[in-house]
Formats: sequence, structure tokens, C-alpha cells
Amino acid sequence: MDFVYRKAESSDSPRIAELFKEMLRTIYHTNDVKGYEDGYLNRFFSDGGDLIYVAELGKEVVAFLSIEVYKEDGYIYLDDFSVTAECRNKGIGTKLISLAEDYSESIGIPAIVLHVEKTNEGAYQLYRKLGYRDHEDQGNRILMVKELRKQGNMKPGELTPARWTD
Repeated sequence: MDFVYRKAESSDSPRIAELFKEMLRTIYHTNDVKGYEDGYLNRFFSDGGDLIYVAELGKEVVAFLSIEVYKEDGYIYLDDFSVTAECRNKGIGTKLISLAEDYSESIGIPAIVLHVEKTNEGAYQLYRKLGYRDHEDQGNRILMVKELRKQGNMKPGELTPARWTD
């Protein structure tokens, strides 16, 4: 299977919204999930720095990863991340995260932060494999961090942005 990776466009919004609901159903094991509020995704299609990467198979979007930029705090936040069930375990997640890491480095941001639900064991194992470490147990989820490079005179492990919660 040949996947194409690119920045999302506003025309991808309906499919991204479907994948978001699929992610929620998978994590919470229920069909009773709510999607994005109307207009929520619009901010990812402006020039504010936040963006979404998608993976396509043929002409269908089969995965997405949304990225929020907190430049003043020195990190990007990997927000929503979904790979359709039929396309899991094919390297798509790894590639999307790699794109996010490249983006973070290209804009001079030294760290990536994310939350993973404790019930999402597959995602947790992927993040660990890719070098993310547990930073804080927050009850139902874990805050994970990956430092991409040292900042100034800091040693690895000392990077602590002011705001790593959401």
C-alpha cells in the first residue's frame, strides 16, 4: 500500500471529523460519542502555526494528526490522532509523528507533548517506541514528552515548559 502524506486542507474537514469519532469510539468502547463543534477545525487551516497532517490511500484520508503550537512555552502539542482500523499497524502513525517532529524542529521548538488515554495501549506502546517518556500520570491518561534537542545550557530531561496541561 502506498500512502501519501500531506498537510490537511479545509476540504478534508468532514473526513477528519469522521476519523475523530472513530478514534473516540475505539478509545472509549462506545458508539455514544460527540464530534467536533462546528468550526473547530478552521483554526488548523489558517496561518497561525497549528496544522493537521493527513495520510491518504488512493484519494481517501485514512489518518490524521492535529498539532497545536505553543511557541512561547517551547513545545508543540500532539492533539487528536486517528488511523482508521483497516490501516493500523502499517507505519502510518510513525510517519505522521515523524512529520510532526520535523515540523517542530523546523520552527525551532525543542519539545513535543501529548496525552494518551490509559485504555489506548497500542498508542502508548507506539509513543514509547518513538522515544516519548511518561511525564505525569493524570488519572485516566498519561502526559508524555519527547525532547527533540537541548535548549541553551539545559541538559536532557531538564526541559519543562510552563504549560504542559490542557
